[in-house]
Formats: sequence, structure tokens, C-alpha cells
Amino acid sequence: MDKKTIRQQMNDQLKELNRLEYEQYSYDIALRLTETEEWRVSRTIGLTVSRFPEVDTWQLIRMGWKQGKRIVVPKCIPEVKGMSFRELTAFTQLENSFFGLLEPNESETNEMMKESIDLLIVPGLVYNRTGYRIGFGGGYYDRFLKDYQGQTISIAFSRQIINEIPIEQHDIPVQKVVTEKGIIDCLQSK
Repeated sequence: MDKKTIRQQMNDQLKELNRLEYEQYSYDIALRLTETEEWRVSRTIGLTVSRFPEVDTWQLIRMGWKQGKRIVVPKCIPEVKGMSFRELTAFTQLENSFFGLLEPNESETNEMMKESIDLLIVPGLVYNRTGYRIGFGGGYYDRFLKDYQGQTISIAFSRQIINEIPIEQHDIPVQKVVTEKGIIDCLQSK
């Protein structure tokens, strides 16, 4: 199956999640993630601002703030299909972007250099057990990850883990995937 077909099938499956499952599973994933060594030792954490039916990152952002972590969120740069990360200290610093995403307002946030991000929570739609993922089709994270040196973890509902996905030469796997059922150590799975 090609990536486009897999994306469509997973989008359809995620829409079947009812609100109670979504809330409970997102909470379980958040607890598991915040108990990892990677989260505990990281001072600066990169996260996207989720929208349903992605795993809820709003509560992770709040948890990070409460723990004194610096939370940085991506701002897309469509002209070069790139991203920069900007420090978020309040949800009111977000604005709607061209893609329908919530992104940091540049006039209210400071850019953080890639090297200062200790842990990056990498979004995606579908994952396998070795950390490869199918994203949302823009390639923004693949380009960002090319020379990123920090830790990488993805968060996903267990139904987003499948056995086989097409892997391309530019794809970069994450180190772990956290689901409501447990943690997949992708480095061990290879």
C-alpha cells in the first residue's frame, strides 16, 4: 500500500475514536511520556499544538510548564518547507496559520535554536515498531530531523501502530513511540 492510501485509512480509523476514548488514551499517553527518562531530564521540549483526532498535546504543554520546562512549538515556513521552533509561555501566543494549525505568533514569541531542543515530540499519523512514520505529507519534520541531535519520541494511539509502512531514503525514525498501552523502544526493535 502507498503512503496516501495508508494516511486515508488511518484518518478514517481515528475518526472512529469516541470522545471518552480520546480523552482517556491521551491522558494515559501523557502520563507515560512524562515518566520517561527523556522527558524528566529535558529542559527544552518541542511539541506541536494538537488538533483532534491527534493525541492531545495541550495537557503535555501544561504539564511541561508546571514542571518548569521550556516548551517550544513549530512555526512553518512554507516558502522553504522548513520550520522554526518558538518558545510558548501562554496559549494566547498562538494564532491560526495558513494550514489551519495553531502556531506561535512571531511578534510574541522567541525563536529557539535547534541545538537547544533536548527532546522533540515528533508528530505523525502511522508508525511501525522500528520508529518509522508516515506524517501528514508536508515533509517538514523529515527535513528538520536531518541534522537534529536531540532525543526523539512520538506519541500515538495504539491503533496507529502497524506492521509495515513504505520507507523512503530520507525518512528518519524516532527513538521511541509512546501509546496508551505502553512504550515501544524503537532502537531495541531493529
